[in-house]
Amino acid sequence: MGRLVITHSTYLEGLIPLLKRLAREPEIDTITPAVIARVRGRAPELRLRVSTPITGGWKLVARRGSSAQEVFIVTALDAAALEQRIQAAIKG
Repeated sequence: MGRLVITHSTYLEGLIPLLKRLAREPEIDTITPAVIARVRGRAPELRLRVSTPITGGWKLVARRGSSAQEVFIVTALDAAALEQRIQAAIKG
């Protein structure tokens, strides 16, 4: 089971429960939510997508409403496998 790092005081609504479900995956080592920013456009519901490879894992972008939050995941999974795990976590 992976570890979820809680370092900020604010997160997108619904993000932490989703990340906790994702952290249960044995292939995921660490999940770290990061910076929140205002963005153009609106995402009516919480979305999480794989964005950029980083050393040892992936950067994800979580979107909800007019806000976006970076999420860093340390894992050996490739982008397609991680996307499948994310969709399974979203479904519950």
